[in-house]
This record gives sequence, C-alpha cells and structure tokens, in this order.
Amino acid sequence: MVNFKTAALCLLAITFSGTSNAFAPKPIISKIKTSTNEWRAPMKAPTQMVAGGAERAYGEEYYEGVRIGPPPDLPSLLLHNRIVYIGMPLVPAVTELIIAELLYLNYESTTDPITMYINSSGTTTADGQSVGFETEAFAIADVMKYVRPPVYTVAIGQAFGAAAMLLSQGKRGHRYSLPNATILLNQPKSQARGQASDIAIRAKEVAANRKTTCELIASACGKPVEEVMKDCSRVKYLQPHEAVEYGLIDKVIEGDQKLAVKPSFLEALS
Repeated sequence: MVNFKTAALCLLAITFSGTSNAFAPKPIISKIKTSTNEWRAPMKAPTQMVAGGAERAYGEEYYEGVRIGPPPDLPSLLLHNRIVYIGMPLVPAVTELIIAELLYLNYESTTDPITMYINSSGTTTADGQSVGFETEAFAIADVMKYVRPPVYTVAIGQAFGAAAMLLSQGKRGHRYSLPNATILLNQPKSQARGQASDIAIRAKEVAANRKTTCELIASACGKPVEEVMKDCSRVKYLQPHEAVEYGLIDKVIEGDQKLAVKPSFLEALS
C-alpha cells in the first residue's frame, strides 16, 4: 500500500532540489552597479574657465577678469580718498577711530593732504550734557600736528566747544566752513561728583583744560589768550563769516566753489 504522505514529500523534495538557494538571503552589494559610467565624484559648484586658466563659480560676476562683489562701506571709501569724518561727540571710541585713521593716512602718504570734516558737538551732547573729556580733543589735536601730511578742516552742521578747537587746528589757509554751519565757543564742564576735596581737584583740572583749549585757539587765531578766555567764559556763537573775522577759519565754501579736496571717485564719475 502506497503511503501518499511519503510520496508527496518526495515530490516536493525533487521540485525544489534545483533551487535550494532560492530562499537564501542575497547580499545587498550584488545590486550595486560597478560600472565606471555610473560613479561620480562628490558634488561641487559648477565652474567655468576664465583668462589665465583659472576657474570661477557660476553666478559670480566678473569684469575684465576682476570679480565684482558688494561695494565697500562708505567710511572705507572716504578713508581711501583721505577723508576723515567726525560726526559724533568726542567720546573715547570716536577718538580712537579718528587717531587710527590719521596715523594710517600718515604712513600711506606723507605729502597728500588729509581732509577732516567736522560735525560734532564736542565733548557735550546737543543739549549741553557732558559726555567726554577735553583730553579726547587734545589727543586728536596733537596727532593732527604730529602727522606729516597737512590736515585741512571743514565745518559742516556744527562745531561746538572742543570741536571748534579742532576746526581751528587745521593747516593755516585751509580751514573751511560750509555756509550754514554753526561754530560755538564755550568752556569745559565739570563732571565732578563726591566729596568736596574731590570736586576741588576736578575743578582744578577743568580750569587747566580750559586754559589749554584757549591757548590752542588763540595760537590758531592769532589772538591774545586773555581775549579768547574771556570769549569762552560764556557761550559765544559764530556764524561762518564771523568765524573768518575771528580767525578761527580761513574761508567759507559757497556756491559752485570746489570742496577742499575733490575725491577721486567724483572725478571718475565726471
């Protein structure tokens, strides 16, 4: 008698004998194509050749082989044309920047003039609050005399107190003002606080700074120190033409008159 269960098992064994590895796991690597046509290097920005055999990335603009990027900041453009701009009260950060620019321009050229535009309320704010010390202005004035190239000064907007002193320290014959600028002479203010002895010491220092400021102005204007100290004892406003008569500046720039120094980028645009 035939055992049907045994026969069925034998039939299944014969059927799958040629495909014993049919259910064996196949390595994943067998699916990877190794053709050299399918392999690529790591992705990088597309480039194109320029003059000289160099490469540049797409999207960058060039003019005559020079990359065109964002324009430099305005202070850098002014410094490139030997222009120094004081547009804030004379606090330590402003003094540090102005002195650094003067020293840099001194070592860049010892003959080309430096033009300093002044629009500052000095060591006080516009409402008269003291924010700095006169020593900040003394430091700038000393460096103006220390550097070899001549320093031309131009008043724009306002030149109050210590800023008016800096305006007068420009090279004689090249101290200018725009027609609507305002120039103010005054005396330093004390920031003394604390005990009476400390206030007395500070008051003595303020008096010495006042004398130094008046001596610098008197030397620049050709006036007696006593006269300048009397004028600075109270607030004294000077319009540009009055400042010329006082000897603080030499000329008022009006109408179509050229600036003290015409920047090179303006000549390129004309």
